[in-house]
Amino acid sequence: MELGQIKSLSERIKNNIAKVIVGKDDIVDLMLVSLFCSGHVLLEDYPGMGKTMLAKCLSKSIDCDFKRVQFTPDLLPSDLTGINYYNQKQGEFVFRAGPIFTNIVLADEINRATPRTQASLLECMEERQVTIDGETKKLSDPFFVIATQNPVETQGTFPLPEAQMDRFLMRLKTGYPSASEGRAILDRFQNDSPFKEIECVAKASEIVDARRTFTKVRISDDIKDYIINIVESTRKHDKILLGISPRGSLALMRAVQALAVIRGRDFVTPDDVKHVSVPVLAHRLVLRGHSITTGIASSETVIQDILRRVPVPVEELR
Repeated sequence: MELGQIKSLSERIKNNIAKVIVGKDDIVDLMLVSLFCSGHVLLEDYPGMGKTMLAKCLSKSIDCDFKRVQFTPDLLPSDLTGINYYNQKQGEFVFRAGPIFTNIVLADEINRATPRTQASLLECMEERQVTIDGETKKLSDPFFVIATQNPVETQGTFPLPEAQMDRFLMRLKTGYPSASEGRAILDRFQNDSPFKEIECVAKASEIVDARRTFTKVRISDDIKDYIINIVESTRKHDKILLGISPRGSLALMRAVQALAVIRGRDFVTPDDVKHVSVPVLAHRLVLRGHSITTGIASSETVIQDILRRVPVPVEELR
């Protein structure tokens, strides 16, 4: 697959999703960036903002297996990964695969499951494999986790620990629609849900090819230094307790390469870095206690402040 074909592929998927989702082009772009980067997405916003519908539209646009799991406090790790059970007819133990053995997993309201169940996703998301009773089983390719959570409800929820948050390439917030977008939503859903009319427009093999190809996008040494300067600034900021890890810097580099190719370029610009820095880096930060309790900062505003301070590389005119 050529780089130009990735842009065409992304346009097909975006146009298909736009038949249902109104006014979220940038969010869809970032989800496709995560998909091409072999990353995972955490959709965090208020109830009724279309998080689940967006995830379902993306999965239906691709010819992949899709499973949805409603996370609840009584959900066990084996409910996700599967178990070995004794089959009396066969007289032996047989493996029953869980919903994690698919291509796209929608983990709905992930923060309602216990930490034990949340931790069962760590190996799946990072290593693309599951270890059950000492036996390691590979997951499908592509494998993509879309998790949703409600940031305002705390009763009966279990906040994701830092190690779990770091497994997500991006944390995205859909936000409220504008008045015109809200009216368009009413018109579009007046008679019936247009979700039923969505068809598959991409093959799983195309996604796999895109994942192998997007790394050909050129990223200059100046851009790499720019990424490192941003990461280093998070480790020295007075409002940050724990800054960005090397995994975070690698995630940012991959994300800007994928964004560039989606935008139709074979090279990365500083604007690409600025565009994805907040969704890629903000959820990986641990702020100091006084910054949180006094409400003077959030992880998003801290990253935005760092982007304003770090010098942007410019091309010298000859």
